[in-house]
Amino acid sequence: MSNPGPSTDRPALARQATHEVPAWLRGIYAGLCLYLFLAALNVLGAGLGTFGSDSDMLTRAFAYGENPFIALMAGVLVTMIVQSSSFTSALIVTLVASGEMTLGTAVFAIMGANIGTAVTGVIVALANVRIKRNFRRSFTAAMMHDFFNILTVLIVFPIEWITGMFHEGGRGIFTRLAAWLAELIGLEEVARPSSPIKVITAPIVDGANWIGATLMPSPASAGLLVAGLGLALMFAALVFMVQNLRGALLRHMDGLFRTYFFRTDARAYGVGVVSTVLVQSSSITSSLMVPLAGAGVVRLRRVLPFMMGANLGTTVTSVLAATANPIAAAMTVALFHVIFNLTGTAIWWPLRVIPLRIATWYGRLAGKQIRYAFLFLIGVFLVVPLVGITLTELFMSLR
Repeated sequence: MSNPGPSTDRPALARQATHEVPAWLRGIYAGLCLYLFLAALNVLGAGLGTFGSDSDMLTRAFAYGENPFIALMAGVLVTMIVQSSSFTSALIVTLVASGEMTLGTAVFAIMGANIGTAVTGVIVALANVRIKRNFRRSFTAAMMHDFFNILTVLIVFPIEWITGMFHEGGRGIFTRLAAWLAELIGLEEVARPSSPIKVITAPIVDGANWIGATLMPSPASAGLLVAGLGLALMFAALVFMVQNLRGALLRHMDGLFRTYFFRTDARAYGVGVVSTVLVQSSSITSSLMVPLAGAGVVRLRRVLPFMMGANLGTTVTSVLAATANPIAAAMTVALFHVIFNLTGTAIWWPLRVIPLRIATWYGRLAGKQIRYAFLFLIGVFLVVPLVGITLTELFMSLR
């Protein structure tokens, strides 16, 4: 008779706990956590960007980009460092516009940027490592973004490389299509828009930059300190956000997300496109999806279409940024970014069960043994690029 007692008391305790914290207060708490999370991402990016700019590492990473594989790996590394594919694509557009990078190599760096931007979601998923079920779901969601980009690169990269070998200008079939569209559109020069997220989080970013500049002797070390502050703030915001989502607010959001925003794959894709265009960062929208999926607010099967849409949404910023450099080659790079993501969607939308199952399998594996999560993070985003660049350079020097 003693066993039913606790089970019958749980609903009453849950109702009591719900009544202790009003729904409006939980909503304010969730909004504050979201704000701190977005601010943390921008603080992290600002710190790493300062470090990279001061050490001239970003430009030097593309210095040997004449080899397509090196350009691809450099795109992964640079985007992983600055935590923003929009930043990397803007840098690539600038290098192309100034003549420091050829169009033939820039497109491969853009592919690498697509892979590198997915590292943020993996880092965010690690914030749930203490709760196994939430970690498995959130890491699986992050893997969907990763595997979509990796599988698309595995298809597009060899096609672009091989078709470029048979073209007198070294341009592959996707680059030629982008160049044709660039000539057809003929956009006028406009200023690059400022992200609304950057505007509202600017006070925290400025505060973090002030702390770094005050405490550290050089801009590079200040950038590393700011990046560390951003990482700590991001983990803290995510922990509090997940705790709140598991409360009463989860039940309200669950119905809204499941029945409206993510009711179908097509709707999830559209939400991914629109939300990323609004905040102008796929790193933000995809990383925000990870804790939502981990908490069960969004079904895992809807995450992949959302990630596809987020990838397409971030290319709008690239196109707008390219119009600030009214050169055909710069616009061609931006349009290649669009074509790359549209091609990935065209391939994996009807075959989305493939990246979905791969991500689910690896998510379960990492859920059982956390070392597989770190193995993927370090291996894909650090070891493979560094080893790939080293071996390619060695091979080129021996020829």
